[in-house]
Parts: sequence; C-alpha cells; structure tokens
Amino acid sequence: MNVLILGGAGMLGPYVARELAPNHNLRITDINPPQEDLPGEFLLLDVSDLDGVVAAATGMDAIVNLSVLRRDRQTAWDVSTRGCYNMMQAAVTHGIRRVISTGPHYTVAGRHITEIHDFDIVPDIPPQPGTNLYALTKAMGLEICRVFTQHHDISVQHYLFYNFKDPAAIQPGERYAPYVISWENSAEVFTLGLDIDLDALPSRNEVFYVFADMPHGKFSNEKTKRILGFKPRKDVEVLWK
Repeated sequence: MNVLILGGAGMLGPYVARELAPNHNLRITDINPPQEDLPGEFLLLDVSDLDGVVAAATGMDAIVNLSVLRRDRQTAWDVSTRGCYNMMQAAVTHGIRRVISTGPHYTVAGRHITEIHDFDIVPDIPPQPGTNLYALTKAMGLEICRVFTQHHDISVQHYLFYNFKDPAAIQPGERYAPYVISWENSAEVFTLGLDIDLDALPSRNEVFYVFADMPHGKFSNEKTKRILGFKPRKDVEVLWK
C-alpha cells in the first residue's frame, strides 16, 4: 500500500515509519527535515498548505496524519484544524478511502470535564474537549473528518494518545499519567488500521483510545482491542508495580 504520512518527522513519526516500512511504500512529509534517516520518500511540506497536501497525496492509497502544534493559537489552528480539512480534501480529490488521524485523549474527553472524576471512559462519548487549545483544535479537526465521511466514501480512524514512554528510560518512582504507552507499542496500531477491512469498522468515523492496560481503569481501550485486534504490551507496567 502507498501511504502518505503527514507530520512524519515529529516524535511519533519515526516509530510509525519504521513499523510500516517493511510492508508499505511511504511518502513522509513534515515542515521540518527529519533528525534521523527515515524509510521511504521525504518531502518538506506544511500541512496547512492545501495545494501541497493534495499534491503529496497523488498516487497514495492511505493517509496517516501525525501533525501537531500545541501552543500557538494561529499555528495550532492551521495544523490541527485546517490540516485535517486539507487532508480530507486530498482524500476526496484522489479517491483515497482510508485515513488515520491522531490526537490527544482530551480531543473527546476534556482534561477538566471527565478526567478528574470519571472512570471506564470510552472513546465514543459525545466530544467535550474543554478549553485547552490543543484539545479544541484537534476536536474541530475530528468534526471536520466526521462531516467529510458523511458526504464521501472515506473511512477515518482517529487514534487518541496521551503519554508516551521509553521503557528503558523509566526511572524508579517515576509518576505517570492515567493514559500511557510505549512508543513502539503505539506504532503497532497503525499497521492494524491499514490492514483492517474498512467494512469491518462500525462506521466511517471511528475513535480509538490507544494505551496500555492499566489497573485503575480510568480510560477503556477495549474497543481498540476488540475491533482492531490491538495487543497492549506489558513494557511500561513497571510504572505501577
């Protein structure tokens, strides 16, 4: 499969690229050059550039969006919200039916709305991102994707993460967020998303929480395991043992 990765030179991008490279042809883009050698073709591209994103999607079978900008109001909007629109417009232009987008868990479960008091939080709750800039811009991007899937034959899988860890770098007594996964384990879900029969998805717009099995049960990854076949590793459980 020919796969376009947007924002592929960021923190998660190299792990995803290495995971996908053995079985897919990659075209990786980012606004900055990569800090390490990446497999496949690399293009400098600003995801807020509609014409550039449409051109980069030429000949692709799937799009994976890893782009992120958290703090500046204008550029966060350009990357997380406008970038999703550009990605979906590129999919329509080229007849690409498979899209994977990413974001933080509070795209749907706002940090100060559900996270403090609730448990067993599932990814299909009505989106309530709160007032966090990063969450809001990603939530608007999710809504853009949802509207596109209502009007076009495109399936979007949204993978929501929070805290990534390198198991080898975990320190004794280190604190952790209630939503954590190793970099390598997180990358494995993208293979599953590219392999799954789109007709096996419940709808054309599905949200998945991606994280390890954690004992407190704050968030639920049951849907990700049941539908995608995701297998959380036990490589970060030293945090709570």
